[in-house]
Amino acid sequence: MKGNPLIAFWKDESGVTAVEYGLIAGVMAALLVAVLGLFGDNLKELFEAISETLSDATDVVKNGSSEEP
Repeated sequence: MKGNPLIAFWKDESGVTAVEYGLIAGVMAALLVAVLGLFGDNLKELFEAISETLSDATDVVKNGSSEEP
């Protein structure tokens, strides 16, 4: 007799890494949702400001001059 199969199952560590990676991915997803929920409006404003700045810079390159003196 090789022993108790329940004990062998309990000591078997194959597949543990996949479970750990799954837990890490789940926690990271939850943190991402929380951060975006808290700072969503600020991030939107930041990206809008960046977009406007890049658009202005593109206009300067196309037209050869800026609107500001």
